[in-house]
Amino acid sequence: MDGTVLVADDDRTIRTVLTQALTRAGCKVHATASLVTLMRWVEEGMGDLVISDVVMPDGNGLEALPRIGRLRPGLPVIVISARNTIMTAIQAAERQAFDYLPKPFDLPDLMKRSARALDMKRRAPEPQPKAMEEDLPLVGRAPAMQALYRLVARVMNTDLAVLITGESGTGKSLIARVIHDFSDRRAGPFAVAQPSDLQGTEGPAQLLERARGGSLVFDEVADLDDAAQARLVRMLDMPGEGGTAPRIMATSQGDLAARTGAGLFRRDLFYRLGGVTLQAPSLRERADDIAALTEHLLARGGRDFRLSPEAHDLMKAYGWPGNVRQLENVLKRLTVTATGPEIGRAEVVAALGALPSSGPMTGPGTGDSLSSSVARHLRRYFDLHGEELPPPGVWLRILREVEAPLIEIALEATWGNQVKCADLLGINRNTLRKKITDLDIRVTRRRKLM
Repeated sequence: MDGTVLVADDDRTIRTVLTQALTRAGCKVHATASLVTLMRWVEEGMGDLVISDVVMPDGNGLEALPRIGRLRPGLPVIVISARNTIMTAIQAAERQAFDYLPKPFDLPDLMKRSARALDMKRRAPEPQPKAMEEDLPLVGRAPAMQALYRLVARVMNTDLAVLITGESGTGKSLIARVIHDFSDRRAGPFAVAQPSDLQGTEGPAQLLERARGGSLVFDEVADLDDAAQARLVRMLDMPGEGGTAPRIMATSQGDLAARTGAGLFRRDLFYRLGGVTLQAPSLRERADDIAALTEHLLARGGRDFRLSPEAHDLMKAYGWPGNVRQLENVLKRLTVTATGPEIGRAEVVAALGALPSSGPMTGPGTGDSLSSSVARHLRRYFDLHGEELPPPGVWLRILREVEAPLIEIALEATWGNQVKCADLLGINRNTLRKKITDLDIRVTRRRKLM
């Protein structure tokens, strides 16, 4: 390990320990208890790596990260902090720290991370991946997307296995790609394995070799048969050679935890894949992002298209069962069929006409949206009380009125199968069980007639 390391910490013992360890490893070290001194060194072009505490007598190491990035793009910074809160880790990741370690830290671990940072600094700078800006669905400001961004930032430089769940078209594979492209493994390969890749005795070994030192993603693991699941368990138990084992990620449309509980997926495999779970939100959960997504996609088409306000309203109200992928395909069609630069409501209706059943939910026989139908019933309920207000607790009473028939109908549609019902409703199986008990719903398990 060689290079110049700048150490900033107001603890003399930590400065001494780091100086001695880094010097023994072959580095030159400059240590200080002052953030001002550290910033002067950075401005003067000193250092190939910064190791900095957060709370310093004359400033905050986290707050200095953006300035270091502007002064010396590509200079890695490892943040160490005694404030071991989740927000410290999030802030370090959001401000582009190379790594974050809580105090007390493990010295060999810090040395290993320092060596990795110096090695990356020596390599010729690579163009930064643009997935966050150019690819869908990682466009959006909805709370669900912001929560996803923060979680991605926290896990991308760990070795934890990542399970990415979500409906079809939500961009699960893209999220895996972003985790790889923004991690310290980005110089390594990114490999995606399909169920067929796990066939035969040589498949697993070939996969490990193909993704050596990079990331290996198993696509739609819920579709693996029993034999493929067994091979994958054995593969994941193979020891890596020289730290070159790939980072493991997996995607699944279905609720893998529910499938595991129902005996449809191996429990030992679920535990190996589910180090941390990321949920890709559906487009329905972030309808306010549709305008930004639409503008982004239309701009990518290379022509100056825009949607009229009425067309935007219709796009936002639509159900989007195919999520962002469906939105992308609809917009591609609109850019081909549009007669002018402004796409109107009628053109959107025509583009969505092939899938009328997947539009907004409607009330019975009225053509109104479900929300309009509910609003009429609520107004009638309030009107019945005249000048008086209804009794307190309206919120819970209304939710109970809606939840009970919804769960009963969903159970009837799934023939009393609670695993399928929970998947249909998009809720956890334990949540469904609790609601069945709380709402006193009778469950009758029936065998479907063929």
